[in-house]
Amino acid sequence: MTEMADSPEFARAAGLASRLRVWPVGALLRAIADSLEARFNPVCVQGEISGFSRAASGHCYFSLKDDQGQIRCAMFRRAASLLDFSPADGQRVELRGRLGVYEPRGELQMVVESMQQAGKGDLFEQFLALKAKLETEGLFDGARKRPLPMMPRAIGVVTSLGAAALHDVVTALQRRVPHIPVVIYPASVQGGQAAGQLREALRTAGQRAEVDVLLLVRGGGAMEDLWAFNDEQLARQIVASPMPVVCGVGHETDFTIADFCADVRAPTPTAAAELCAEPQRVWLGALDLMFSRLQDAVDRQMQSHSQRLDRAETRVSRPSHLVTRQQARLSGLAQSLRHFARAALRSESLRTQTLETLLPRALKRGLTTARQRTERAQLRLQLLDPQLVLERGYAWLADMHGVPISTVQGTHPGQALRATLADGEVDLTVLAPRLI
Repeated sequence: MTEMADSPEFARAAGLASRLRVWPVGALLRAIADSLEARFNPVCVQGEISGFSRAASGHCYFSLKDDQGQIRCAMFRRAASLLDFSPADGQRVELRGRLGVYEPRGELQMVVESMQQAGKGDLFEQFLALKAKLETEGLFDGARKRPLPMMPRAIGVVTSLGAAALHDVVTALQRRVPHIPVVIYPASVQGGQAAGQLREALRTAGQRAEVDVLLLVRGGGAMEDLWAFNDEQLARQIVASPMPVVCGVGHETDFTIADFCADVRAPTPTAAAELCAEPQRVWLGALDLMFSRLQDAVDRQMQSHSQRLDRAETRVSRPSHLVTRQQARLSGLAQSLRHFARAALRSESLRTQTLETLLPRALKRGLTTARQRTERAQLRLQLLDPQLVLERGYAWLADMHGVPISTVQGTHPGQALRATLADGEVDLTVLAPRLI
């Protein structure tokens, strides 16, 4: 056991364990659910039904399996009510839905949004292929999406004139912002001509530039009913729109390509209207709050100015107070001046006393130094005196004009010279110059 604890593999494993994050169970399950949502959803899967049961609430529970595994599935009453066949064990089906984690049991679960018999999934495959293509091109990038205006001048609605979604949207807008104009851009929302008409309606809205935000809305339905909103050119038209686009197509669980391309995705048409229309009472409340704050600020300013006027009135009506304050100020300045003058005189007196004490010593040191320098200079001069040289037996030789003679070559026979000795001068005559 000790040898195992000392091994390098055990040390590495212990170090790795100390660095691992410790998760609470619920937080780990939520993180796994978020990863599944980001990586897979929506998802389409094919397999065989096993253990199918329908609860009294109308919800359906079963497993979908094949030769390599199985997954638990839940299909809630609303989705189950749209089935056009009766599911049974052993039946091969294609499911469309969203993967998640059922946290109470920590199980992987698929929430089924639609079910069809195997072989009818071509539309969804086309949806997934187009979604992957446009996502790669960056049409779904959140960085390019625009915020909705807080107070739009006008709101545009792109939908069918006969659609129930139009009634829902207009009713919501009238209830929340009756003062904002609503412009309808009619277009079919289902059928072969729907995609082209939707594109034309968006193009018209962009050219007119009479609204600040566009609502692209339609009620719920099967994937075939919503297929016009999965058109590639419509998706590009949404991205190219000069004003923000809110897409509210189908129910909360319905997703189309238009939802991913729009600047904002709303779960329902009514929600789309509510997203771009803050209720009138909210703005009125904000105005009331701003008015109250403005009134408080004006009251404070008035009170402050009133107090200043009262103080000014007091000073004007009783000028003696001002004279008294000025006299007190002058008295204080005079006292400060006298104090500073006395302090300056004391400082100068101390400085003078210090100089009187230091001056004699400085003079004495200076005289001593000068005397010593003079004595040294006198000594050097004495040492350089020519008389000392003459007293040692040397003579200074010059011609009769006083020009010094320092070399034999400067003389000639018969030349008259004068030699200066220590005690006098001697006149000489050169007999014959001789070089040494």
